[in-house]
Amino acid sequence: MPPVPTIAVVDDDLAIREAMDDLIRSFGYECRVFSSAEEFLDFDPRSAIDCMVVDVKMPGLTGIELQAELNRRQSRPPMIFVTSYEDERTRNAALNGGALAVLRKPVDIGALIGCLETALGPRG
Repeated sequence: MPPVPTIAVVDDDLAIREAMDDLIRSFGYECRVFSSAEEFLDFDPRSAIDCMVVDVKMPGLTGIELQAELNRRQSRPPMIFVTSYEDERTRNAALNGGALAVLRKPVDIGALIGCLETALGPRG
């Protein structure tokens, strides 16, 4: 049996992290939560992360800056951005940086699960 994929949730909002953790686990994935981009960058081993759900606007490094840093390190799993502040410039930056999707908060559960299945393959 293949290992269960692990999803990283990077969001400065505790309520969002807790809700995403519950949701992701309810669909059969493992989940690791991080309160900042910096906390994620300090996590080892990042290679254990199969996909990321990342807030765009956070104190310190933004989600877009985290994406750029991971792209420089060539160690970036598929990324799905979530944001309350969607604008075309941010959306284009995320997608041009290789993001799988940019979803608006509150996140549509079906859209999120669809993105996870696209990144990881459907769960039996």
